Amino acid sequence: MSSNLPRGLLALELLTRHPGGLPLHAIAAELRIPRSTAHRILAELVATGYVRQQDGDFSPYRLTLKVATLGMQFLSATGVVELVQPVLDRLAADSGELARMSIVENDRLIWVAKAQGARGGLRYDAQSDPGEDVRLFCSSNGQAWLSTLSDQKALEIASRQGFGEPAQFGPNAPRTIEAFLDCIRLARAQGYAIVHETYEIGLSAIAAPVLNPHSETAIGAVSIAGPEARMKHAEHLIPLIQSAARALSALSPGIRACGR
Repeated sequence: MSSNLPRGLLALELLTRHPGGLPLHAIAAELRIPRSTAHRILAELVATGYVRQQDGDFSPYRLTLKVATLGMQFLSATGVVELVQPVLDRLAADSGELARMSIVENDRLIWVAKAQGARGGLRYDAQSDPGEDVRLFCSSNGQAWLSTLSDQKALEIASRQGFGEPAQFGPNAPRTIEAFLDCIRLARAQGYAIVHETYEIGLSAIAAPVLNPHSETAIGAVSIAGPEARMKHAEHLIPLIQSAARALSALSPGIRACGR
């Protein structure tokens, strides 16, 4: 698939944002290519085990676990997870919620590790896997990272990823450019981002950027996420997330070295 390699990669990236799958016509429309071309590309991805059609020729195309497996194998090989996991384990235990770390790579924010601190009752378990992109405009990790950039750069990166459809996200997700920029500016002023039911209904999260101590540029973000019922007032978690961000910042030379 040499001539269609870029389109094939774009198709994989598109399907990562739609775990329920997409029909052929939707994929062709999103990639702005003829349906016949999209069909050939998807047939090759099916043949190589990256995409599947579970219920026949007219069912949606879905990613297989092969893509996630590749990402997890790569992250394991880099040593990043082993480096940041103790900090996340401590943050999860202290907060009693889900702690997660994401890393910046080529204007993208990628999930790399997590730890669950909730031991019973209502709990939030992230459905995104290590190696997947963070949804930038409505997540605490995304807003925390983008807050370290200029408004123009933050909007450029978020727009490139896309804002999706309102039904795909929580009821409080920013719906206009100005609302999005207001979130970024507030996170920049505070030094952390708090979101309430923006990523999905019933979920709240708080995140802080992880900075390179020498350049002050963000190498990633760390977050605590949990049910809105428990995190409606998350101010008590601010010192915990700030402490974890500082600990990860101190590890940043090793994190970047692992990622090279």
